[in-house]
Amino acid sequence: MALKMIQVGTGGMGATWCRDFLPPHVAAGLIEVVAAVDTNPEVLGNAREHLGLGEAQCYTDIQRAFDENPADFCTVVVPPYSHEEVVDQAVAHDMHILSEKPIADTLVASVRIADKATKAGRKMAVTMSHRFNQYKTTMRESVRSGRYGDLNYLVFRFTQEARQLGAWGLGFRYEMEDPLLVEGSVHHLDILADLAGAKCDTIYARTWNPAWSAFAGDSQALVTMEFENGVRATYEGSKVNAVGMDGWGRENTRAECEGATLVLGSDRLECFPFDPTRNARIKAEGDGHTVPWLEQPFWGHAWLIEKFVRWLEGGEPMETNVVDNLQSVALVTAAIESSKTGLPVKVQEHLAAAWREVAASESP
Repeated sequence: MALKMIQVGTGGMGATWCRDFLPPHVAAGLIEVVAAVDTNPEVLGNAREHLGLGEAQCYTDIQRAFDENPADFCTVVVPPYSHEEVVDQAVAHDMHILSEKPIADTLVASVRIADKATKAGRKMAVTMSHRFNQYKTTMRESVRSGRYGDLNYLVFRFTQEARQLGAWGLGFRYEMEDPLLVEGSVHHLDILADLAGAKCDTIYARTWNPAWSAFAGDSQALVTMEFENGVRATYEGSKVNAVGMDGWGRENTRAECEGATLVLGSDRLECFPFDPTRNARIKAEGDGHTVPWLEQPFWGHAWLIEKFVRWLEGGEPMETNVVDNLQSVALVTAAIESSKTGLPVKVQEHLAAAWREVAASESP
């Protein structure tokens, strides 16, 4: 039986949900969209056009939508500062929650949301879609397979040219204090932690904004990370270089393992095995063995929607469940703190402090 859901947010990224992510699962009978909500009535047309909803199923008032349409879960595809309002409505109406990243606009608000959902017995997950595209999933399987021995360290590069106003989508990113970390690196640091296979222990970040940038906030970053299992990582990110070297979703990623170097480029994953008889040879991209892409029906958001429904049906918990996904939010906020103070930050202590703040606010 299809699970009933309410789509909250139908403009911007919400339009993509209506057009691309949800229809295959509606057609397959996995979900039934019973209502859609957006404060802008004009964009509700996306729900009518792509999801087949009638006028009476489209709302600008979230409480009325939830009151009039019992559902198993809702989505949260609205600006991060509005996430908690949606979560409060979902909890009050006994709904599970599938949210866009980040959980909220601050670490404390993110912890508060995770606390509310957990105490209410609601299942909540976050669509960290970047980690679950075909390319990163193939890389993750290769690193975790054991075929190449222990992982030593990781290198991740994301460099693009978007220095002119509007080149990186909507203009709000050009007004943010930390656009690269909040809007881009939130995925990249999460991917590095996922590949490392452990929580991040320490993060050290330097961010800045060059004179030729149209961004108001820092658009470049160099970050180093150490994980609890001893794996290390470095991250280079920029939105204002002279030329872009990496496409979104196909960033250059390198995993140095005991028995091989794995390089994920723009169009292939290559393996360069250790060969003690030819260790002096310099190798370049194209010289390695191509690792075939994993194949399956869905990737990214569509795959995560399917995973979420299977979890609600009694399957395995989502890897991006809200409590575990606090690690992703903490990576970004710890990196911002590190850049401001010039000091490394202990990520788990940083997150624990947020939990203490939430607990203190709840004390009588």
